[in-house]
Amino acid sequence: MLMTRIFKRMFNAKGQRVKGSKRQPRLFLFVLLCSFVPLTLGVEKAQSGAAVQSQFSIRWTPDPTDANKVAVEVSGLSEATLKRLQQANWKPPQWQRLLSVYVGQGSDQNLPAMLGVYRVQSDSLRFEPQFPLEPGVAYRAVFRPDQLPGVKGSGVAPITADFQLPPRSATPTTVVSHIYPSADLLPENLLKFYVHFSAPMSRGRIYDHIRMRDEAGKEIELPFLEIDEELWDPAMTRLTLIIDPGRIKRGVLPLEEIGPALEAGKSYTLVIAREWRDGAGIPLKENFQKVFTVGPPDREPPDHTGWRIQPPKAGARDALAVTFPEPMDHALARRVISVTTESGEVVEGKVALEDQERRWVFAPLSPWRRGQYKLVIQTTIEDLAGNNIGKPFEVDLFEGVQRRLASPTVKLSFEIL
Repeated sequence: MLMTRIFKRMFNAKGQRVKGSKRQPRLFLFVLLCSFVPLTLGVEKAQSGAAVQSQFSIRWTPDPTDANKVAVEVSGLSEATLKRLQQANWKPPQWQRLLSVYVGQGSDQNLPAMLGVYRVQSDSLRFEPQFPLEPGVAYRAVFRPDQLPGVKGSGVAPITADFQLPPRSATPTTVVSHIYPSADLLPENLLKFYVHFSAPMSRGRIYDHIRMRDEAGKEIELPFLEIDEELWDPAMTRLTLIIDPGRIKRGVLPLEEIGPALEAGKSYTLVIAREWRDGAGIPLKENFQKVFTVGPPDREPPDHTGWRIQPPKAGARDALAVTFPEPMDHALARRVISVTTESGEVVEGKVALEDQERRWVFAPLSPWRRGQYKLVIQTTIEDLAGNNIGKPFEVDLFEGVQRRLASPTVKLSFEIL
C-alpha cells in the first residue's frame, strides 16, 4: 500500500514524472529495500532453527550386560544447558515434555510416555526406561529443544529417533524342571511347593496358570495364598507357592467354613499350564503335572537328635551325609545347615538333597582333615508342614509362646578319622 502511494506521488496517470518529485526515487528505493527485510529475517530464523535442531542428536544405548535394557541419550547440549538441567529439580511430567519415549513409531500425541529415570551426565541427557524393552516392538524417542530451560518458544521442531530390538525366537524351550517336595506322599498340612523352571520366568498373574485338582479332576477352590508380592528367587527360576495357612491351622475360620485344601487319603494333581510365559515372553514348552497322595497331618517339630550323620574318611573329598527321619523343606535345608571345625571355622563346600529330601549331602571344596567337626543347624529349618525345631507351625506367633530352645542354632558333633 505504501509503495502504491509513493508511486502515485512520483508519476501521473500518463506515467509522466510529477513536478517536484526528484527526491522521490530515493524514498521509493528505501521502502523497496525495507519490504524485503521481514522475508530475510524469516529465512534467517528458519536457518537458525535448523542449525539449533542439527546440533542435537539422539542415540539408543544398549546395556552391555542385558541387551533388552536400552537407554536414550541426547547429545549436543551445551555445558550451560546441562548445568541448568541439573539445577532444574523437575518432576517427571516436566522431563517428559523435554524428552519422551513412546511405544510405537506412529503419532505420539495420544500415547502415554514410558516411565523411567532421567539423568544429566557430563555431556548428555540420559533416559533409562523403568522396564526392559520388548523384542520386536517399535519405540520412538522424541526430544523437544524448545522445552530446554531458557529457550522456550524458539519454534525448533522436535527431533525423533526410532528403535526396535530384533524379534525373539518363537520356539518354546522353557520347562518346569522340578517341583519340591519331590515325595509322592505328602502330609495333609503341607505348607509349600517350590516350582523350578529351566529359564527365567515372567512376573505377574501367576495364579492364572496354576491349578490343583482332586482325583476326580475337580479343581480345588483357592488352595494357595495369593499375594501380590510373588515369591520368586532373584534369578526368577524358582517360585514358592504357599498353601493358604487358614486352611491348615485348626480353629481358623477358613478351615472350618471351606475345609482343608488337602485331605488325608486322597490323591491330587498340581498342574502348571503351558500358557505361562517365560522371561522372553514365550509360552512353556509343555504342561507339567505332579501327582501325589496325602497322608495324615504332621504337627510335631523336627527332632534333630534323631538325625544320622555318616562322616567320610580324612584325606579325601568324599561327601558328608546326614539322613533325616522325615523329608525336610528343600530350600531351607540347603541354606540353614553348615559344617564347622571344632574352633568354629566354616568348611566350604556344595550342598545337595537326595532321597526325596530325606538325605542332606555335603561335598567339601578341600580334602577332609582329621579332627572334630560340628553340624550347625538354624532352628528355623522346617519340615514339609512348616514345623521348626522347637516350635510347631500351629503355634500362634501373637501368643508370644517361648521356643523350647533358647538358641537360634543347634549343633551335632562328629569326628573325621
